[in-house]
Amino acid sequence: MIPILMYHQVDVPPPKGTRLRGSTVHPQRFASQMRWLKRLGYKGLSLAELEPYLRGDKTGKVVGITFDDGYQNVYNNALPILTELGFTSTNFIVSGEIDGENAWAQETGSPKAKLMCADSIRNWANSGQEIGSHTVNHVRLAEVGPVVAQQQLMQSKDDLEQLLQRDITSFCYPYGNHSAEAAEWVKAAGYRLAVTTERGLAGTDDNPYTLPRVNILRSTHLLHFLRKVLTQYENNKRAGKD
Repeated sequence: MIPILMYHQVDVPPPKGTRLRGSTVHPQRFASQMRWLKRLGYKGLSLAELEPYLRGDKTGKVVGITFDDGYQNVYNNALPILTELGFTSTNFIVSGEIDGENAWAQETGSPKAKLMCADSIRNWANSGQEIGSHTVNHVRLAEVGPVVAQQQLMQSKDDLEQLLQRDITSFCYPYGNHSAEAAEWVKAAGYRLAVTTERGLAGTDDNPYTLPRVNILRSTHLLHFLRKVLTQYENNKRAGKD
């Protein structure tokens, strides 16, 4: 079973009481988490590099690393430590908001946060990291209807492929919003893997288009981080066990 870590922002967390404060992990905490993985013999991988492990073609001590939304602070604060450790990861970009802000989150009271510009996205990819799609406008894919959903999937893929001149094969459902039908749309659009926000460790029995992840929050201290990654804690939670 393989943990696929889910991060959002890597920055100094905003003040107490700020909406979604918990999704911002301090850079020092992120660095500590990554260094402990390395110390314990684990390799951090992007979804593309994780695929043969998920399919059972390869085995090893590996952890998937993913970032939702494409925040500039992830580029600034996470990329240096990933590069230092020789880890790769996947950053899911909202293609209609490149060089913009988290407009979808601001609508519900979250503070503004800068998203990566085209140059940052190119540099991320050229550094050996993966870019994935997070739709064009951060829509709830299973709720917008098949025509809009498929347009969001195909256009975001095309936008990013035009920008990077390379295939985009990984997808992340905004808000974790998915369905069996949506998974089929993702597959039909030409993606190879897709992640949800459902908790659990990923295995060869999982649908590659609805993979679970391990949510890492501001409050995820080191011992809890290691419990989430190294034990069956997340799978027990997935199964509804204590």
